[in-house]
Parts: sequence; C-alpha cells; structure tokens
Amino acid sequence: MNIQEILEKHKKWRRDEEGGKRANLRSANLRSANLRSADLRSADLTGADLTDADLTGADLTGADLTGASLRDA
Repeated sequence: MNIQEILEKHKKWRRDEEGGKRANLRSANLRSANLRSADLRSADLTGADLTDADLTGADLTGADLTGASLRDA
C-alpha cells in the first residue's frame, strides 16, 4: 500500500467512515516524502524516518512520534 492510500484510509478513519483505518507508519521510511497538508492526527509514526520530509501544513496533533527522525523535516 502506498502512502497516499494510507492517508486516504486514515482520513476516512478520522471521519468514522466505512473503510477507514488508522495510519500505521511505524518504522516507515518517509525520507523526503511530500506530506504537505497531510492529516496525520493520531497516526502511529513510532520510529519513522521523516528526514527531509516536507511537513508544511501537516497536522500531527496526537501523532505518536516516539523515536521518529525529524531531521531537516
């Protein structure tokens, strides 16, 4: 599953819609990913590598970023 599919299912999960699923990006390689304006509220980003990721306007409220690398993000 690609990141866009994960984000779409996460959006549905946040809205309590059918087919929704919380984003599990635990230990994901998201280096240099374009996550502009992504809704990552309550997502699991434990141990994710977000080095150089574009998080401009992204909402990370309540996201688990334990051990995540946010260098130059």
